[in-house]
Amino acid sequence: MKRFPWMRFFVFTLCLLACLMPVQAQEVARGVVFHDANENGVLDEGEEGIPGVRVSNGREVVVTDDEGRYEIPVDDDTIVFVLKPRDWMTPVNGDQLPQFHYIHKPEGSPDFRFTGVEPTGPLPESIDFPLVRSEEPERFDAIFFGDTQPRNLAEVEYIAHDVVADLIGTDAAFGVTLGDIVFDDLDMFEPLNGAIGQIGIPWYNVIGNHDINFCAEDNALSTETFQRVYGPPYYAFEYGPVQFIALNTVWWHGDRYTSRLGEEQLAFYRNVLDTLDREQLVVLLMHIPIVSTDERADVYELLSEFPNRLVLAGHWHRLQHFFIDEENGWPGEEPLHMVIPGMVCGGWWSGHHDEYGIPHATMYDGAPNGHAVFTFDGTDYSFEYISARRPRDFQIAVYAPNAVTRDKAAETVIMANVFAGSERNTVEMRLGETDDWITMERIDAPDPNYARLKVEEEAIRAALNDHDIPVPDMLSRAIPAPRDSSHLWRAMLPVAPVIGIHTIHVRSTDMFGQVHEGRRLIRIE
Repeated sequence: MKRFPWMRFFVFTLCLLACLMPVQAQEVARGVVFHDANENGVLDEGEEGIPGVRVSNGREVVVTDDEGRYEIPVDDDTIVFVLKPRDWMTPVNGDQLPQFHYIHKPEGSPDFRFTGVEPTGPLPESIDFPLVRSEEPERFDAIFFGDTQPRNLAEVEYIAHDVVADLIGTDAAFGVTLGDIVFDDLDMFEPLNGAIGQIGIPWYNVIGNHDINFCAEDNALSTETFQRVYGPPYYAFEYGPVQFIALNTVWWHGDRYTSRLGEEQLAFYRNVLDTLDREQLVVLLMHIPIVSTDERADVYELLSEFPNRLVLAGHWHRLQHFFIDEENGWPGEEPLHMVIPGMVCGGWWSGHHDEYGIPHATMYDGAPNGHAVFTFDGTDYSFEYISARRPRDFQIAVYAPNAVTRDKAAETVIMANVFAGSERNTVEMRLGETDDWITMERIDAPDPNYARLKVEEEAIRAALNDHDIPVPDMLSRAIPAPRDSSHLWRAMLPVAPVIGIHTIHVRSTDMFGQVHEGRRLIRIE
């Protein structure tokens, strides 16, 4: 057989280069998850380890032994974190942010515009996680903020006055912001945390596409500032009987983002699910909805093993339910329920300012800005949307003319925007107290009031432009263009109603059996 000496030299050179290439050093982190009886954050003599607690490095998930000890591999860019178990709580800082992690980054973060993690030095001999006892009931409320997204301190103040103030003193167990915590300026993390911290409950945060370091060359370094402020960009915790898993669905390519999880995060997700009872309620938390994520088929396949599940996401500035079925890639018989539960910033803090100097910030589906309250009870859940600075029972906007002649009544369309409504709602209307209820028809169409706001705003802008008058601050940010709403219903008035002033009643019964009502007056001439 003919020999090629140059081939042997080529193979030798490749092997030599491979040996000389830098290899990420693997170490083993060790520590104790312990009952912090005196709540000083330090493992003191006599304080006991807690067995059966899950600890992760962002990929593997290990469980503490009978003495609360764990071991897990790490490299020079690892966050070790505990998965809070039921009836235990991690410490929180002054802004109520849960402290459940240790960052091992010996060299620290690169020198980015927004500060990342300072060098952490050598791996400690023991990374210990304190927990305190905290009894958690089967039934509890949790608050969810879609995109808070302030771009400056003025918008942080909108959040404080428009939403936070009314939540101070809530009996909810905890809160979550579902990404786009801020709007590109990561220096807004701290002042926003200070405002939300006034609510007084533990507050978790999911990373969004406006929360990353855009100066990073690739995805690996895109979450450095988020890590410094909040910890791991994906994680999990239990509260009561519910397993919550926060995922990072943002992938930075150096010049743009897409939605994907990556192999390590997918392994973490799989490993967390492997530790659960299949009957447990699993709630996925994310920013970009899973339907847009590259590995959605893998996520669906694993989640379909759990009959009790829910997905909550942000990103799309509307309020909408999705029932993901087999036609859309879901492998189970019963559709997967995903909710975009409304936005704190609504339509990006746009629109006319009110007498308090706060924009109306209506979302482009006609729903007002606000927040969501989910009630969890065992494996069941229900949901209400709370509009900013409105009564809790303001759930429906009813649209009708102020007056109509009696002979035109049957041609008059009545519309109702049921803010948290879905295709599983039954919506009915009646005129006055005695008429029978009429079933309303759900339609996909723009919200009529929002469309009016957009037309009026454009007319004002055009008039100012015609006279070379600068646009005032209260109109400096145009509201988004109207889009079809998924929670709009319509019906016609009854034929030949009695002349006089009447109340239009609209009644909605949602998929959870909750009944809400809206009203509007109309004059029949």
